[in-house]
Amino acid sequence: MPDSTARNPRGRQPPLNRGRHWCCSFVTPPLSPEKPSFSRSHSLRSHSSSSFSKKIEMPSNSPQTQQQKLPLSRWILSPGRVSPISDNPVSSCNPQKPLTRNNSLKVPLPHTDCETVSRDEVNSETFDVRLNLKGKNGGSLILELGSEVLVANSPVFADLISEYRKNQSGLCRIEVPDVENLNVFRETIGLMFEDDIQKKLLNVGVFRAIHILEVSAGIKFTRGVSHCLKYLEAVPWAEEEEEKLRQLCAKLNIDDIAAKEISERIVGINCADTQQTMTKQLIWSITNCTDNNARNELKSLVKGLLSKSSVYKKNSPDLNKNDIFTICESCIGSLTTLIEEASDTDMGQKLRTTEKHRPLLEQISQQVDNLNWLLDILLEHQMAEEFVDLWTNQRELLKMHYNMSPLIRYELSRVSAMLFIAMGARKLHCRPETRLAFLKMWFRPILLDFGWLQRCRKGLDMKALEEAMGQMILTLPLKEQYTLFMEWLPSFTKNGAECPNLSKAFEIWWRRSFIKGSGTSAIEHR
Repeated sequence: MPDSTARNPRGRQPPLNRGRHWCCSFVTPPLSPEKPSFSRSHSLRSHSSSSFSKKIEMPSNSPQTQQQKLPLSRWILSPGRVSPISDNPVSSCNPQKPLTRNNSLKVPLPHTDCETVSRDEVNSETFDVRLNLKGKNGGSLILELGSEVLVANSPVFADLISEYRKNQSGLCRIEVPDVENLNVFRETIGLMFEDDIQKKLLNVGVFRAIHILEVSAGIKFTRGVSHCLKYLEAVPWAEEEEEKLRQLCAKLNIDDIAAKEISERIVGINCADTQQTMTKQLIWSITNCTDNNARNELKSLVKGLLSKSSVYKKNSPDLNKNDIFTICESCIGSLTTLIEEASDTDMGQKLRTTEKHRPLLEQISQQVDNLNWLLDILLEHQMAEEFVDLWTNQRELLKMHYNMSPLIRYELSRVSAMLFIAMGARKLHCRPETRLAFLKMWFRPILLDFGWLQRCRKGLDMKALEEAMGQMILTLPLKEQYTLFMEWLPSFTKNGAECPNLSKAFEIWWRRSFIKGSGTSAIEHR
C-alpha cells in the first residue's frame, strides 16, 4: 500500500464531515414497515450523515482523512467518504428515512466474510466497537462506533464493552438479538452523537418518538429517554399514538417529571362515583340546554359515549338507572307544567308569544325530545321497562290530552309512538299487565293523533309504528285484542289514511279467534 503521508501532506486540511464516530452497514436489509416484502438478495449499506454524527478534531495525517482503499472484506461506508469497493461510485443513505427501494443503496454482496476485518482496517481511536444488530423478523445491521460515546450514554453498552475487554483486545464485537425495528435502533444510537436531541425529534413524529423512547429505555440511554418524554409531553397525540404510549408507560418505570406529566394525560381517574356524577351532570345540562344546535350536538356525543358498543365503555361502570329516571321525572314534570299553561283560555296567544325568548310550543317539543332521547339511552342499557310504567301513570297528561289543540297534544303521542316501536321491535320486554295497561292508556290518543304524526314526523318511522301497534295488540289475550280492534275499526273506516292500518294484525286475530285449531281451542277452554 502506498505511503499515506505522501498522498496527504501534513499541512493539508481534512475535508469537512469526515471525522465521525459511527457508521453502519447492512448485511441483510431490515424489514421496513413501508416495504415488508423487500428482497434480501442485496446488501444495504449506509453511513451517518452530518445530522447524525458528532464532529471531532482529527489530525491531518489521520487514516480517516486519507484516501486509501479498503479491502472488499470490510463491508462498511466510512464517514464522509465512500470506500471504493467497486468501480461504480455509491451514495449514502439518509439514516433518518426508512429504508425502501427509493432511498436505499443496493450493492451485490461480496463473497468474502464481512465479519473478517484486519486490525489495520480499523482506527482504534475512532471505530473500536462493532455492533451487530439482528432483526427479530430477519435481517441484520452492522454499526461501527466509538466506544467512548457508547460508554458515556448507555450503562448497558458500558458493561458489555467492559466485560468484552476483560477477555479480549482490539475491536469489540457486540451482538444484539431480536431487535424489533432495526431503523429505530439505529436512529436511537445516532441520537447519542447529537448535541441537540430535541431538535432532531421535531422531525421524526410522535409514533417514531415513542419507538425511540422504548429503545432508549431498554438500553438505559437516559438522555434519549428524557428528551423523548419532553417532546411527547409537549405535542398532541392521535388516538393510535395515545394507545401505544399508554401501553409503553404501563411497561416502563421511568422516574422523570415529563413521564409523570404524560401519565397524568393518559391515566384516568378510575372512580365510578366520579364518572356517574359527571354523566348525570352532562345529561342534566343537555335537557336544560336552550340552543337547538348545541343540544343536538351534545345529545349525539353523550349517546355515543354511553353506548355499550363504544370503546369508551371498556371497564366502565354501568349507567346509574336512578339518576336517569330522576331526570325523566323532571322532564315529565316540566312537560306537564307547560301543557297546563297551553291549556288556558288564552292558549292561542301564548303559542304566538315567547317565554324566556322561546315559544311555548318549542319548549313542549324540547321536553318530548328529551324524553325520547333518554328512552333511547335506557333501551341501549336495557333499563327501559320502568319507563313504560312511568309513562302509563301520567293520568293528568292523558286528561289534558283530550282538551288541548292537536298541534300540542300530538307531542305526547310522540313518546307513546317510541314505546310502541320499541316493544314491537322486541327491544323492550314488559310484563303482560304492563303492556295491557299501556295500551289501554295510550292506544286511543295515538289513534286520534296519527294524522298529525304523519305530517310532523320529526324522525318517526310511521311504517314501523303501524307494524309495532299491530304486533303489540297481538301479544295480549284474545279477548283484550278484540276490545282494542273494535276500538280501531270505526276510526279506520272513518279516517282512512289518518288512522294506522292494522288490517294485517286484525286478520291474524280473526284467524286465531274463529278458525278452529288446537292452540285456539286451548285458549278458549281457559
